[in-house]
Amino acid sequence: MRGNMNDIERQGHYLRSMRLGAIDVGSNSVHMIVADVSREGHLEVVDRVKEMVRLGRRSFTTGRLTAESMDHAVRALVNFKRLLQVRRVDRLRAVATSAVREARNRTEFIRRIKRETGLTVEVISGLDEARLIFQAARHSLGLDGGPHLLIDVGGGSVELVLVQDGRPLWMRSVKLGAARLAERFLIDDPPSRPQLSKLEAHLERAIGPLMRKARRAGVVRAIGTSGTINTLVAMARSSRGEELGRLHGASASAGEISDLTRDLVEANAALRVDLPGMDAKRADLMPAAATLVNFILKKSGAPELAACTWALREGVLLGLAHKIDSRSAADARRRSVGALATRFAGSNDHGKQVARLALKLFDATAPVLGLPRSSRELLEFGALLHDIGHAIDHDRHNRHSYYLIKNAELFGFDADEIEIIAQAARGHRKQAPKLDSPDLKSLSPAKRRVIRGLAAILRVADALDRSHFSVVKNIEVRYSPGRLIVGVDSKREKADLELWTCERRTDLLSRLLDRQVVLQRQSCLPPYLPPTATLVRPLPALSLRPGPRPRPCSKRRIRIADD
Repeated sequence: MRGNMNDIERQGHYLRSMRLGAIDVGSNSVHMIVADVSREGHLEVVDRVKEMVRLGRRSFTTGRLTAESMDHAVRALVNFKRLLQVRRVDRLRAVATSAVREARNRTEFIRRIKRETGLTVEVISGLDEARLIFQAARHSLGLDGGPHLLIDVGGGSVELVLVQDGRPLWMRSVKLGAARLAERFLIDDPPSRPQLSKLEAHLERAIGPLMRKARRAGVVRAIGTSGTINTLVAMARSSRGEELGRLHGASASAGEISDLTRDLVEANAALRVDLPGMDAKRADLMPAAATLVNFILKKSGAPELAACTWALREGVLLGLAHKIDSRSAADARRRSVGALATRFAGSNDHGKQVARLALKLFDATAPVLGLPRSSRELLEFGALLHDIGHAIDHDRHNRHSYYLIKNAELFGFDADEIEIIAQAARGHRKQAPKLDSPDLKSLSPAKRRVIRGLAAILRVADALDRSHFSVVKNIEVRYSPGRLIVGVDSKREKADLELWTCERRTDLLSRLLDRQVVLQRQSCLPPYLPPTATLVRPLPALSLRPGPRPRPCSKRRIRIADD
């Protein structure tokens, strides 16, 4: 290892201009996030912490926060304050939502927090909450096209936003949180059929017309930004036999959510805890939360539910950083990939050169390889990130690159796209993943073939910058019977190292194309000869005496293999 993770995080040209903190005093949990904002405006999360305090327990029926829940919340905030000091946070904003907003003793609670922790907590409205959640989701997903239905299920309220092309069509905050619904309607464990019927009738009165309005708009998907929805998506992935891994961008079909809802309302708390993917701390609220989400999906017509791990607290951070914008999903993708490359590879000149060469190879070979046009961007991102694993260690750096890509906060991608990028980067050296590899079992056969094709291209492009000096200025690709000929133009620079390395990296691309990959030098330098080649005439002895001026570079192509 070259150093510990703290050393790794300080590498590159990532310059911190300000460290920000956001605290969300919610009805179920108290969350805090700490992030650096770079001079370019990118947010880099450095710490997250949460504590389940259940401020909403009994407060929605009694109208008062319990002494026990307030004690628990204050203790958590005392520790948060210590962490803020350790992390040397420059600016902080703390907000409180539904449970505190509705409690008659909220002023007493806010003053106690100030007295015992020094933190100033701001109670925000439901619409402010919806606005901050929308801004976080737009920043992390882009929200192009649509309409998309954003759903944030808290303990006391649910926030709903209909979004078209990154702009909100309407926002609502409705008192339908999971803790509130569970206390009011689902008294028994498991809940009885009459209790569930009363809950569904209440949901119809509260949001039924709004969901039918969303259906008429043609909702293409629902996006959930809360912990309860992340738990539902995690459970759906577990039921499919997938590893949980990264949840941001992962999805579950409306049918899967319907099946999970049935399982959750039929099991008691002891059985629910053991369901695959379940967050044990949320087990008591999941029947109410699942019933609510299932109702929204059915009535709105949304075919799937996608998880978004950025929510209220990230929206607060964006406000502190003045990063409220309306850039597209493509911007979110490119911005987050660039930030990850900068963090671990600095200026990343090698990655940019490999990406440039890889895209030229893609344009020439994609039709024969059967690669969809949409995979071109994924290849570019895989090329930009393929060597970031060097920040951890040179040996097996391709595997380290895979790990970093899989676990980074890359925005605007779904889970399969992240897997394709990571696997392509991993396959740029050593053994590329095979179609029947267990590592690819979660992907469809078509996407496995995409990974093989991108890895084959990336292996050649990486070899063409073996020296990391960008000596290859251009490549030209053409086909001849049984061959793919790659013309390599290095101008007046020697590219022998690149050609020698590339000769050893073309095997996978040759197999996939079912033709030999042949390298041609296009320059005024002597032709490159593979190590096994023999010279027809011996080279003249090297002389150190000044000789005649060289002739102008010929435009003719000099091949390293016979046509």
